[in-house]
Amino acid sequence: MRVERMSNEKFKIFLTFDDLSERGLSRDELWNDLPRVHRIFSDMMYDAGSELGEELSGVLLVQVYLLQAQGMLIIVTRSEPIDFDDEDDYLEMKVTLDESSEMMFSFQRFEDVIQAGLQLHRLNVDGGSVYHYEDDYYMLLTEDDVWHLDDDQVIALMSEFASASAATSHRLIEYGKTIMENQACRTIHHYFS
Repeated sequence: MRVERMSNEKFKIFLTFDDLSERGLSRDELWNDLPRVHRIFSDMMYDAGSELGEELSGVLLVQVYLLQAQGMLIIVTRSEPIDFDDEDDYLEMKVTLDESSEMMFSFQRFEDVIQAGLQLHRLNVDGGSVYHYEDDYYMLLTEDDVWHLDDDQVIALMSEFASASAATSHRLIEYGKTIMENQACRTIHHYFS
C-alpha cells in the first residue's frame, strides 16, 4: 500500500492486486461483500492515517477506482470533522466504486515498447497509445483495443516488457508527450517489423 498526500484535506492510496489479496480481498468481493469491504476500508484508513501521521475522523469521501492491470487507486477527501462531544474518533466513509476500462503500462526503454507493440500486433491488436512522461514511456490500452483478448492474457504479455502503472491517461495527455495515438501497435508494426 502506497499513501501520498495531495493536499491538507486529500490523499491517495494505491494498492496492487497483491496488496488486496494480502488483505484477503478479491476484485469480485469489492462489488459483492459490502460489510467485509467496509471493515477492510476502515483498516486501510487507519493505516493511511498512521502513515500520514494524523488521526482521521469525521466524514471521509472515498472514491475507489479499479484499474484493470494495476490494482486500485483510492482518493480520500476529508470533510470537516463532526463535533460530537463524546465521540472524538467518529469516522464515517461514503464510498463510491468505479472501474476503469484502461490498462496503463510503463516502460523504461523505447525498445521494450516496440517489442510489446509487435507482440500485441501478432494478437490482432492495432490500437493503443504511447506517451513519454518524465523518464518513462507509457502504453495505454483500452477495452476497445483488446476486446477480443482475455485481460489476464494481455497483462501477462505486457509484464514481459513493462510494469503496470497507476498513471492516468489524463495526466499523460496533459503533462506528457504523445508519441503515438490510437493506432500504436499498427504503427509500431509498420515501422519496426
